[in-house]
Amino acid sequence: MKLIKVVKSTKTGKKYMAVFDNNGRTKTTHFGSAGMDDYTLGKGDKDDKEQRERYRTRHKKDLNTGDPTKAGFLSYYLLWGDSTSLQENISAYRRRFNL
Repeated sequence: MKLIKVVKSTKTGKKYMAVFDNNGRTKTTHFGSAGMDDYTLGKGDKDDKEQRERYRTRHKKDLNTGDPTKAGFLSYYLLWGDSTSLQENISAYRRRFNL
């Protein structure tokens, strides 16, 4: 499995879509609720960090699937990752899951 790209979603109500290559087959996952805040929109200040921690506590259960191509994983690590930079979070995500 390899992450090819993360781009704006073509699906109404979603922020982004991640496109994966799985041995020649393409898998697309739409994630992130359009119109809602996420950590990459903020400045990383104290309030943003507290909001991030609340989100990650609420959504830790989404990681139980063990499938990093699921929307819950993508939101958790890309939109609410360690950095306010989407690009930095994508790089960290690729390294973490060897994608």
